[in-house]
Amino acid sequence: MKGPIVEEVKYDHNVVSSLSHSLEDSDEKRELIMDYPTDYVIYYSKKGKTANTYEVYVGETNNIGRRTLQHLDDDPRERKDWERLANVDEVKMLVIGHEHFNKSLTLDIENRLMLYLSSVDAVKKLNNRRSNSQNKYYTSTEMEKIFTKLWRKLNKQNQELFPLESIIREKAIFKASPFHSLTKEQSVSRERIMDKVSEALKEEKRGQLIFVEGEAGSGKTVLLSSLFYLLSTLETDVSMRNYLLVNHDQQLKVYQEIAVKLGLTKKGDGAVSKPTHFINTHSPNDPVDVILVDEAHLLWTQGKMSYRGENQLVDLLKRARVVIVIFDKHQTLTTEEYWEDSEMDELRESAKRQNNLIQLRNQMRMDADPETVEWVKSMVYDRKLSNIPKDSRGYDLKIMTSPENLENEIRKHVSDKEIKENGLSRMLATYDWKYIQQKHPDNGDEYWNVEIGDWKKAWNLQLKQSKEEKRNNKSLSWAEQPQTINEVGSTYTIQGFDLNYSGVIIGPSVKYRNGRIIYDPEASFNSKAIQNRTLKDHSKIKVADELLANELNVLLTRGMRGLYIYAVDEELQSKLLQLQKEKDYQ
Repeated sequence: MKGPIVEEVKYDHNVVSSLSHSLEDSDEKRELIMDYPTDYVIYYSKKGKTANTYEVYVGETNNIGRRTLQHLDDDPRERKDWERLANVDEVKMLVIGHEHFNKSLTLDIENRLMLYLSSVDAVKKLNNRRSNSQNKYYTSTEMEKIFTKLWRKLNKQNQELFPLESIIREKAIFKASPFHSLTKEQSVSRERIMDKVSEALKEEKRGQLIFVEGEAGSGKTVLLSSLFYLLSTLETDVSMRNYLLVNHDQQLKVYQEIAVKLGLTKKGDGAVSKPTHFINTHSPNDPVDVILVDEAHLLWTQGKMSYRGENQLVDLLKRARVVIVIFDKHQTLTTEEYWEDSEMDELRESAKRQNNLIQLRNQMRMDADPETVEWVKSMVYDRKLSNIPKDSRGYDLKIMTSPENLENEIRKHVSDKEIKENGLSRMLATYDWKYIQQKHPDNGDEYWNVEIGDWKKAWNLQLKQSKEEKRNNKSLSWAEQPQTINEVGSTYTIQGFDLNYSGVIIGPSVKYRNGRIIYDPEASFNSKAIQNRTLKDHSKIKVADELLANELNVLLTRGMRGLYIYAVDEELQSKLLQLQKEKDYQ
């Protein structure tokens, strides 16, 4: 099989003659470009202070000449993005052909180009109106190889617009992109949800709840992102009002960048925001069409700061025709997010009765045997420590003898080569060391630290950055910022994100006594998890045991290829090392 053909020409009315001229030495190439299906990338660049930025359009066609003339002559009358491209000088066009291209394959390549280019820092605007991921077809098994060869070729032409494939794949925005190919489970779920939304809007229903549940790594974020893109690009008689909300600062930055880059929203219009902002700026008297809530287990169930209500989900249901929530009860982390069982059961059962309960069962984050995943779950929730399984897929689950060894193990996975191939690795810890935001320690230290004996590292987002570093890191999640290899992350910065390898320090709030894991609130500095929860009847209960288990679950399920553990509690560490030794001698 020959490689892809890439021809660059000026984007104007002379595209056909320009292509014919550049391909005049090869009848075969000219035929593949001019007479067969092709993909194309139209782009222009603006010079910035430190680097160029790009506006890009990606498409596919059966006739590149006719399609280009449509873009130049017809599309500008109806769409501002095409009008802008038609009036800018020095717009370039890359036309891509291959001997095995057919309609389905070019659609798949188009979708993959959208996935990658939407994750490129230099691309500030990416224009398209559809997501075209295909199912199986005659040449579908060749797509991955063809695309990798194509991207390498594009990278040689323009490294700024087409960075190394491995650099793109590590980005948080890539992992949350709406252009990922959906699994069968995700695809069926999306179709069900879209049918439900359509039905609710036609019948002018109000406060319809669609409840999507799944554990960490089940593909909830990709499904939500895909739904938001699909709803935002639907061509309807009346413009739909759709909102994406999340109570997680790091994830919010990612969604806002995606929305602005893809033209789904304008910067600052609140279409992608926090629930409190939405509730305070919208009235129940004027309901929007659809609200999508990621990490809905982080919604507040009591008043706090600028939120004066009692339950954010209830308030959202009053302000929308349809509310789609992505929920994982094992990722509720604070008392202000805590749901009384009766409340959650009532909402879940209500959704179930209306056939609005969507369950995602496939675990896709940890590239591990089911036995390995079950070992982690059993430790966290069954409070049991069993034999550490040998993983046939090569998942590296290892107990470390000290925090220094844990750090050294993580640093083995931070070479440029490994980051490019597999992604980022970082240290994490349970919230068992003091940290007060926007305040310095009173012991003279410059940072709040995770400290064990002579070893200490700054808590997340503590290390000082230059103005240039701050500017470069502005849109990056915690793990993506280069200096964070010298910090320790918490649930508040890593929840919702993947790592290649994670090194987890289990602090003194997790202990091992009488053959069981126990959670000790007295040893935790996570005040939001250990304070009493006031119930609707005004009684107070302690829910720290449940919330500290969830905290540990979030930390232990971040690593895709490996998990390294060190426990501060002597009995827990001793038991874990014993199990590690038994595993090594198997």
